[in-house]
Formats: sequence, C-alpha cells, structure tokens
Amino acid sequence: MLSPSILKQLVTIVGEDRLLLAAEDFQHYGLDRTTVWQANPCAVVLPGSIKEVQQIVLLAKELNLAIVPSGGRTGLSGGAVAKDGEIVVALDRLNNIQEFNPLDRTVTVGAGMITENLQNFAVDQGLFYPVDFASTGSSQIGGNIATNAGGINVIRYGMTRQWVAGLTVVTGAGDVLELNQGLMKNNTGYDFRHLFIGSEGTLGLICEATIQLTRAPEETVVMVLGIDDFPAILDVLQAFTSKIDLTAFEFFSQLALDKVVAHQGHAIPFDTKAPFYALLEFEIKDREVLELAMSLFEHCAEQGWVLDGVVSQSLSQASALWKLREDISETLWEFQPYKNDISVRVSRMPGFLGEVNELVEQRYPDFEIVWYGHIGDGNLHLNILKPEDLSSDDFVTQCTAVSNEIGQLLAKYEGSVSAEHGVGLLKRDYLHYSRSASEISLMRAVKSVFDPNGILNPGKLFAVEEH
Repeated sequence: MLSPSILKQLVTIVGEDRLLLAAEDFQHYGLDRTTVWQANPCAVVLPGSIKEVQQIVLLAKELNLAIVPSGGRTGLSGGAVAKDGEIVVALDRLNNIQEFNPLDRTVTVGAGMITENLQNFAVDQGLFYPVDFASTGSSQIGGNIATNAGGINVIRYGMTRQWVAGLTVVTGAGDVLELNQGLMKNNTGYDFRHLFIGSEGTLGLICEATIQLTRAPEETVVMVLGIDDFPAILDVLQAFTSKIDLTAFEFFSQLALDKVVAHQGHAIPFDTKAPFYALLEFEIKDREVLELAMSLFEHCAEQGWVLDGVVSQSLSQASALWKLREDISETLWEFQPYKNDISVRVSRMPGFLGEVNELVEQRYPDFEIVWYGHIGDGNLHLNILKPEDLSSDDFVTQCTAVSNEIGQLLAKYEGSVSAEHGVGLLKRDYLHYSRSASEISLMRAVKSVFDPNGILNPGKLFAVEEH
C-alpha cells in the first residue's frame, strides 16, 4: 500500500478521479491477455498530458517506485502485468489527434489512441494505415509501438517500426525526448526512436507518435486454398510470390477452422477438408492479375499441393473469408491456450516446420494443437489447448518444458522466440535462444542509461539483476 502522503502527491498530479484504488480497477488495469499471473498493483493513475506523465515518473524515481505502462492490455506475453505492487500508468486519456499533414501524409496521435480509430481516420483522409491484427479494436498505438506489433500485412507493409516517423517519450530518468520529429531523412547519429520501438516500456513511456500513412490499396481479392501438407504451404507461397505482390499470406490448420466454424458460426470455404489452409490477398489492378492468380492456382493443384480453393467475388465474401483466419485467436481463448509466437527466415521454414511438428507430436500426443500464423513472413503461432482434466499449473509446467526444446530448435535455425508479441514476462527466460549473452548485456546497459533507477517495467524483457 502507498502511504497517504504519496497518494496525495499522485492526486495533485492527475486529480482525485484519475487515481484508482479499487480492487476491480487493479484487476482491469493490472493484467494483459495472459492468464498466468495475478494482478497486484498498488495504484492506477490515468494522466491526461505529457507533463503529468513526466511528473509521475519523477515522483516514482524519487521514491523508487516501480511503474508498469498500460495501453490496451491486449498483449500476449505479460508485458503489461503489474503483479508486484507497481503503479500502473494507463495512457487511455492520451488519445487525441494532435496534427495531420496531408502533404507529408503524417498524423501525430496520443499513445492511447485505439488502433482502429487511427485506421478509420486514415480512411477518412483517403489514406491507409496498414498495421492490422485481431485486436485493432482495443489495442492502443503506444502499446503497438512498444511491442513493434506486426499482424496480417507484414509481408507487404512491414512491422509497426516502418510507420513510426517520430516519438515523444518520457524516460525513466524523467526526461522528455522528442525523437526524429517526423523527418523522412535525418542522418544525425543514433536514432533513439528505434530503441523505444519494441522496448516494451522498459526505457520510457511513449506519449505521442507521429505515424506515416500511405495510399489506400487498390481493390483486393482473397483466395483460400486447401493445402495437402505442411511443406506444400511453402511451395504455394513461392509459386505465388514469384509472380504476384501479395498483401497477405496466412495459414491455419483444419482444427483451427473447425474451432472457428463451431464457435463463431462462420461458413466453411468449401466442402473439401484439408490438413491446412492458406489465405492469400492481393491487389487487382487489372484483370490480368486475377487471371495470373487463377493460373497459379491451377499449377499448384496440378502439383498436388492444393486440394481445393475459393476466390472472393465481392467485398462481403472477402470479409467472410478473412474472418476464418482473424477470429482464430479470440476463439481459442476459451481453451486456455499455451501460445508460442515464433519465427525463422522463410527460406528455413521447411526444415524448421518439420522438426517442430515432430517434436509437438512426440510431446503432446493427447493434446489438441492448433497451428496458424503469418507464414508469408516466417511467423508461426503454435497453440496448445489445455485438456479439461488437467490443472492449469500442470498444463503450464508441461508446456514450459517443451518451450525450451522449441527454443533450442530456434537457436539452431537462428530464429526468434517472439516474432511479434514481445518478450514480457512470458518469454524472458527464453531470450537467450534468440539473443547472445553479449547482446543481453548491452540491452541491460541501454536500459541503465534511459532508466537509471530501474523503475520502468522491471522484470520484463529480462529479470531484475540481484545486487
């Protein structure tokens, strides 16, 4: 518990109504989408300006109080979990559009802006914000930047990093930094902006961001293909990307489709069942592109890679096909999945896929395994569903043991233990599979520069060092 004196100082900064101390507020603001930990913050504050954020950080620094930054709390790695008596700084109120420049195609927004609201704003201006994923309706821009969020359009448009033209942050030392200021060219030494992107709130609190927008895409078409086996997914990917610029190449298993159809009421894409499905999206600039896509489909079918397929004939059908993929994550929450968010270079996926699949079949012969992901950029989501008769603790223990074996495979293939969800608490003990001891030491050194007292999101990314 915080002392009355500290609580009074927080009230002075944010106002009485913006200091939350109720148990239900702790539960709401103290957890993300992970279900492993219990919320246990000492207070929740909702600042309404960068100045208030700075004052909170300076107070926490003076009193050596830990801070957990909080956005939409849609993360899947425990990065926004407050379990050890921290102050949660929720940035929901910093949600306004500060400036829009149509010539630069940039918009400056508060970190608390909902991702979908930014997407809709871009549409209203005849432009496009391409970072898109299942939680756009509740995730916030600051959180997206702090985790370098990916999603379904990475194969064409890249990660969040590619769209951040400037940042305003408050460091753990209480300094306000304005980074890059929206410049397209700025060759003046270290670009600290990129340190804060993906830093998971361990270096500073992201308060504002200048976001680059782009032109709206042409009309797109969606294809869903039934794929004969795992390796054939990569054959289909290579066949299509050699001829067509795809905006998305997703995949999911038959079990994933079964779960979505049963729980969301969506229609199956076609009658033929397949072990796996690929969802492709591409722009139709002219009829020749569609004709080329159909010829590639026929080629893949002749090779035995594709068993069946469907191509969207309308915007509504395209949307319906996308829901088969986009609704998987939400559907699986009912089954308390243990999630692996992993990646390797696309060229190394065939061998990696085979070894991971063999490992999973050996270790989880009685578990339901749901595969899906953004395979066009090398990102796999491996979801292990908890059996009803197994306790949550025993389930996590079993899954954790196999996660180390998956980590060893990732090290062998020079992959990542976290492709797009961040490290947080969930992946920090596996970080050494993707980062060398020297890199981790340098990461700690960078944190000590921007957060000298170690008050920002302690224990995330890597464990707090004992002194």
